[in-house]
Amino acid sequence: MTAQLPEASGSFGDKPQLTFPAGPAPEELEVVVLSRGDGPLVEAGDDLVVNYLGQVWGGQIFDNSYDRGSSINFPIGVGAVIGGWDQGLVGQQVGSRVLLSIPPHQGYGSRGMPQAGIKGTDTLVFVVDVVGVN
Repeated sequence: MTAQLPEASGSFGDKPQLTFPAGPAPEELEVVVLSRGDGPLVEAGDDLVVNYLGQVWGGQIFDNSYDRGSSINFPIGVGAVIGGWDQGLVGQQVGSRVLLSIPPHQGYGSRGMPQAGIKGTDTLVFVVDVVGVN
């Protein structure tokens, strides 16, 4: 049986709210396109522009760009961000809203990221709006 994934409220551009299922987090990377855009495909090496919300599975929100009112950009597919982002966002279409469930080994690893309250055993869930590429 496939692990159930959280549900995300809102549509592209809206700050999402995640509702978590009762079951355990999936052990591997899960990528679900919540709404597909009609822009170009994201390629490895692109400078990707996104809005996102990151939350520990069943726990606290540790980061989101919606409250800051500005997107972020970074090179994708080249190891500049966590592995789950590199794997889950390359190949998506600009304008898409994507839900990523990222296990620790494709997130921050066994060390976690203590300053963000992320433990080494935490599965991370992101809702990412793919705004564009530079």
